[in-house]
Amino acid sequence: MSSNHPDVVIVGAGGSGLAAAVSCAENGLSVLVLEACAQPGGTTGIAVGSFTAAATEFQRQQGIEDSADLHALDLVSFAPAEIESHNNETQRTLFTNHAAKTLSWLQTHGIQFVGPAAEPPNTQPRMHNVIPGAKAYIARLQLAARKLGVKILPNATVQRLLTNGRCVSGVEYENGSGSLQTRRAKYGVVLAAGDYANNPELIKRFKGPGYENIEGINPHARGLGHLLAESVGAKLINMDITYGPELRFIATARRPFQQWLPTTGPLAKLQHWIARGLPEWIFQTIIKRLLVTWQHPEDALFEQGAVLINENGERFCNEKDATTRNIAVSNQTNKQAYILMGPLQVSKFSQWPHFISTAPDIAYAYTDDYLRLRPDICTKFHTLADLAKTKHINRKRLTNTVNEAFNETLGPWVLLGPVKSYFTTTEGSPSINADLQVLREDNSVIDGLYAVGQCGLNGMILWSHGCHIAWAMTSGRLVGKVIAQNVKV
Repeated sequence: MSSNHPDVVIVGAGGSGLAAAVSCAENGLSVLVLEACAQPGGTTGIAVGSFTAAATEFQRQQGIEDSADLHALDLVSFAPAEIESHNNETQRTLFTNHAAKTLSWLQTHGIQFVGPAAEPPNTQPRMHNVIPGAKAYIARLQLAARKLGVKILPNATVQRLLTNGRCVSGVEYENGSGSLQTRRAKYGVVLAAGDYANNPELIKRFKGPGYENIEGINPHARGLGHLLAESVGAKLINMDITYGPELRFIATARRPFQQWLPTTGPLAKLQHWIARGLPEWIFQTIIKRLLVTWQHPEDALFEQGAVLINENGERFCNEKDATTRNIAVSNQTNKQAYILMGPLQVSKFSQWPHFISTAPDIAYAYTDDYLRLRPDICTKFHTLADLAKTKHINRKRLTNTVNEAFNETLGPWVLLGPVKSYFTTTEGSPSINADLQVLREDNSVIDGLYAVGQCGLNGMILWSHGCHIAWAMTSGRLVGKVIAQNVKV
């Protein structure tokens, strides 16, 4: 491959970008991947890693009858009706029809799964869990890409798309030393730069004012691919649709144990063999630990009387209104707040059917689970004095808040947090056609420009676990085949 003239330039080395790189190379194309961060990974690298698909070999081995059409039908029930009304049904059908083949393709590259697990309202178990975690996608696909001759450049931020008439012909990027470089792409540029959950300007422009202080789960999700596409006339769709904002607990500083497990070599094969034979209770323990790390506190906490307080011990919003509380939290000092549970809530959220967080019908986390598994963000106190002293909260203001909110001063009290308001992901993207080619406002093709993953949702609403990663991998696999077919490599 000429370093200046690869066949394909891919913008982004997250899950979709690496999948695209491997697929392009497998189909005979030379590939250069430009990654703005110091290392590959993107949002895929920090995810749990589930892959949801229908009519898979895993299902057949367990006698589960399923189909892509049934999967597409079930997906209608996940998102709120108002959100679902914006879905591109054709695009979602394309996804469900190709996801199972992508799962098999990932296995050929050494990525191992267990399952499938149930996730209602899916009518069949479809959630395949990657072993040992999402980092396996990144590690294995990087390895495959490098073996196929793909060049991956970190600290390379694309500044603009190069054009030749109405065709995209390459990119200009800034390297780690701050100098500008250009690379021509013979057959195409693939946008795989993730979502725009942490771009306040885009959020404010499309979702409206008030949300711009709310951060994305992935701090590097800046919408680079969306902005690049827009700069050459692409049509952007569903840009006001976001997953969130929602309150999330500050992540633990400790790496989850799955991050320490090997993804390659004999030990990786051994752990996969062991995982497939583990009893259900062990999986429940693992899932519960992931649950208290990644999932958000339920709205029911506030409906049942828990309140939000700031670092001064003051209550500052109407917690029962989700939009109000998320914007209000983002305007507090350090964009942080705490959830205060009184004696009634502590007792109530200690057993079914009242749980602090959930992966629906898979696992539930109660007060004791948070006290045991997340002592960094969950503390129990028997007096307000101890609470104020330990957390350095103004005791007088806290006492006033408690008297007004709970009308009692006897514990126990549980303080959860800090919490922040986050966008998990965004559902908007450039418009694309069935060949993943980016379209203009008039629906004409921008020759030489493709989009995958969160840059190529094309109006598709994916509201259940495991679908965004499944689409990232599926679109990445498909784009390599499409480009190769278009140039008849």
